[in-house]
Amino acid sequence: MTSSASAPARIRIGSAPDSWGVWFPDDPRQVPWQRFLDEVSEAGYEWIELGPYGYLPTDPARLAEETGRRGLTLSAGTVFTGLHHGPDVWERTWAHVADIAALTRAMGAGHLVVIPSFWRDDKTGEILEDRTLTAEQWRQLTTQTERLGREVRDRYGLRIVVHPHADTHIDSEENVNRFLDATDPDLVSLCLDTGHYAYCGGDSVKLIETYGERIGYLHLKQVDPDVLAEVVADEVPFGPAVARGVMCEPPNGVPALGPVLDAARRLDVDLFAIVEQDMYPCPPDKPLPIARRTRAFLRSCGTPAQTPAPEQDTPNRARM
Repeated sequence: MTSSASAPARIRIGSAPDSWGVWFPDDPRQVPWQRFLDEVSEAGYEWIELGPYGYLPTDPARLAEETGRRGLTLSAGTVFTGLHHGPDVWERTWAHVADIAALTRAMGAGHLVVIPSFWRDDKTGEILEDRTLTAEQWRQLTTQTERLGREVRDRYGLRIVVHPHADTHIDSEENVNRFLDATDPDLVSLCLDTGHYAYCGGDSVKLIETYGERIGYLHLKQVDPDVLAEVVADEVPFGPAVARGVMCEPPNGVPALGPVLDAARRLDVDLFAIVEQDMYPCPPDKPLPIARRTRAFLRSCGTPAQTPAPEQDTPNRARM
């Protein structure tokens, strides 16, 4: 086994169902999961995320067979939470998390991406709650997230990476910094989504340089600045903003991904960098050509065509 002292850190590029317009376990406007797996492999990716639970097969043996014969490996699962509501939502949250964490671990992945709940409906724009948390809600958000990180680590051997997201309470530079400053780095890392962070006015390179030790995972995404200016001015919810094309094909938007990847490489740690281009809904023939071009572009940024799997910790052991 190669020691960590001599093994060079790597950025491992993958993609996700999101880049094929998949937001839901089952939706007639989405491509069938078999087509997603075929095309993501054809586009040159080796790593994928689970996507919405139930879209891909949930039986580990079947999913392993389907991914394995296409040369694909799982990097992470994804869960949605509303932990600022406190202990009252814990049991419901854990029921949602447990099945996804179990499948994620069974597939050999080491990360669970945690997305906070929306303060307004991403389809209708209905205001679901105040967009600003109270001090008590912030306390519940941070303490319950630490609890989730501990439970997921101890029961499944996974590391949670919290995903700042548009129209949630962890969005802007101010809120991301506040969240990181209030949480234990041994329990909570960050999934930096470059598109969402830019959507909310943040600078990804600055965040990596300031909180590098907290960056545990990357989503590579860009926003169209012209469309973004329109949706911000019109206060358009995230879902309709995506339908307008606010998330665009690299390298046509912001932030520039080359400097982001350079900053990530300077951390000298292994990182997954999963391409996500929100396109729900989209024509079924649209994703594959974009995925091919994006993979070629990322190779031009210095990411290799193939990378070996990262060494995984044993179950029930914290990841650094």
